[in-house]
Amino acid sequence: MADAHYMSVRAMSDALRARELSAVELADTHLRRIDALDGSVGSYLALTPDLAREQAAAADAALAKGDGGPLRGVPMQLKDNLATRGVTTTCASRMLEDYVPPYDAAVTGALAGAGAVLLGKGNMDEYAMGSSSETSAFKPVHNPWDTERVPGGSSGGPAAAVAAGLAPYALGSDTGGSIRQPAALCGVVGLKPTYGLVSRYGLIAFASSLDQIGPLTRTVEDAALVLNAIAGYDPRDSTSIEAAVPDYTQGLEDGVRGLRVGVVADLFGEGIDPEVARVTREAVEQLEALGADVDWDVSLPTSRAALAVYYVLAPSECSANLARYDGVKYGYVDGEASGLMAGLEATRRDGFGIEVKRRILMGTYALSAGYYDAYYKKAQQVRTLIRREFDAAFERVDVLVTPTTPTVAFKLGAIVDPVVMHANDVCTIPVNIAGLPGISVPCGLVDGLPVGMQLIGPHLSEATLLRAAHAYEQATPWHDMHPAL
Repeated sequence: MADAHYMSVRAMSDALRARELSAVELADTHLRRIDALDGSVGSYLALTPDLAREQAAAADAALAKGDGGPLRGVPMQLKDNLATRGVTTTCASRMLEDYVPPYDAAVTGALAGAGAVLLGKGNMDEYAMGSSSETSAFKPVHNPWDTERVPGGSSGGPAAAVAAGLAPYALGSDTGGSIRQPAALCGVVGLKPTYGLVSRYGLIAFASSLDQIGPLTRTVEDAALVLNAIAGYDPRDSTSIEAAVPDYTQGLEDGVRGLRVGVVADLFGEGIDPEVARVTREAVEQLEALGADVDWDVSLPTSRAALAVYYVLAPSECSANLARYDGVKYGYVDGEASGLMAGLEATRRDGFGIEVKRRILMGTYALSAGYYDAYYKKAQQVRTLIRREFDAAFERVDVLVTPTTPTVAFKLGAIVDPVVMHANDVCTIPVNIAGLPGISVPCGLVDGLPVGMQLIGPHLSEATLLRAAHAYEQATPWHDMHPAL
């Protein structure tokens, strides 16, 4: 089937169930395309062709018996911080270069149970720490729309793979925008669910109170299909929410008439490229034309402090989480060092990259005696204020809108100042701080590069967010545009 690599998950599923193509054919189509194009994109760290063909053959057998779930036989990619039994899971770090997990992450198992076909593991910023996918220890990821530019991060590999037709969907993780930001820069859909809706079991931890797993897809409906498969309570994750999980595809066609949409004015001004702001406002005007009731001036002044809060809390948590890499239990070990402390120092010096070491140092400092109250405790207090500010806003509106990113994709190597790099997440970080769901949907182009609109909702409002995003998507052409690779 021509251009099968750019079909939606829904279209692939329908074609598979109609026996218009086989899962093995679909897997081979993607593996050939990866072989031809990923050398210039760098979206994969590991390929699993044998496993993919084995899973595809099993899917074809199940489909022949009439067992045709919406993901059965459809290929996909997993970000390389999601544990995959028998497949290297490196977190794009020398520290875990040879790590092969003996178990599957909850989401890995859920997708396997749904009949998904794993093509391979997605490249990323090391330990999910970065906004450009340049901190990978192995190779940077390139944006398919312009391979001299970044795809965003840290889920740059998954976003680039979906945009380039190297996987119809992928799973990423989002700690401060790491699904939504690359989705925006690569022109795809990225959904960060409510904290606790999707199990983090088997996700290699960065900042445990912020991390969440979610899908990157070509359409909003595809995001709903994938969320159906991975959402739900998991007793293995102590932060998992015991809440009923609806069918997120139901109600997608209900439109936005009467939906109260609030535009976060604080995130359309200083620091936001005027053209990105203009395109996002035009997207809101489209929602208004579809019948939404728009409040153009919702103020969330404390949200501007979220960036500072994040860069206290996230490094503090990563400092604690990454303490397990001690050169003793697993991971990279410096075999030349003499003595325990020398081995520990050498292992971390050579096993971690500069951005990871920077954040460990920042977090250790914030948690140290004499500074805990001034930094970590204060950041937690401001976090509470941010949550309350969102709660107050959602008494007035159903959905909030911001640009997803302050700019379009920038050139590889263009940003070397870490403070400037961190500012790329200014629009997305408040959502993680408050534990809310957010979705980025393509809303236009600036200088030929994609722009994303971010929709934010209250806790467990994924169905509303998906409905609003779907209504916008179906009224506009952006989801049908692909890079010219």
